[in-house]
Amino acid sequence: MLILTFVVLLYLPASAQTLQGLAEIDTYVKLDPDVRFTFQVKETREGGDPTQAEIGPSLDFYVKPLVKLKGAAEFDLDDSKSRLLVLTIGYRYLPQANGVPGTNRLEPVATFNSPMKGRFLLTDRNRADLDWRAGSFSWRYRNRFQAQRKLRFRSYPPAPYVSAEFFYESQYRKWSDTALYAGCIFPIGRHVEFDPYYEHQNNTGRSPNQQLDQLGVILNLFFSAR
Repeated sequence: MLILTFVVLLYLPASAQTLQGLAEIDTYVKLDPDVRFTFQVKETREGGDPTQAEIGPSLDFYVKPLVKLKGAAEFDLDDSKSRLLVLTIGYRYLPQANGVPGTNRLEPVATFNSPMKGRFLLTDRNRADLDWRAGSFSWRYRNRFQAQRKLRFRSYPPAPYVSAEFFYESQYRKWSDTALYAGCIFPIGRHVEFDPYYEHQNNTGRSPNQQLDQLGVILNLFFSAR
């Protein structure tokens, strides 16, 4: 059922105005205990931009372990959630159609994880999108707060979450976009996670405001080079 949902979203027309489907594949390769390589392919529509593809690699650096995080991130295939701080540097290319120059994006990210009572995990992600296209430069700052709780149904551990992300856009010189998410992570075996989610965006950068509703599925793949 999850695979069928992923395929449907992948081919859902991007021109839909009230509800869009977004698909994403993230491949993670652990290089050593504190360094991880990531390659991402996704569809995205953020910060008032049109729907577009985004592709590129990242390197994650695990800075500090925290014993209390092991319980909150237990049974999670993403071991970065067991670290207090993860620093990431990434590159993304966003191609454009009809001969329009694509965007080259540099993505520095700092992610903080904090355990809470009741086996909740609170994540605070701080990310910058530094964009170059056709000789021009623009940037946005994004701050995403997420609360996740690992459940147990017999031996199966799904992880529902809610999150809110706020965008500051240099071209508008203001906080111009808010995105609200609700989803659930479903692990399958030792290497695969499906993450279906719902997203609502309110973009105030242009007039009139844009209200976007999106359904997405993220396929996470985890491997180790060791």
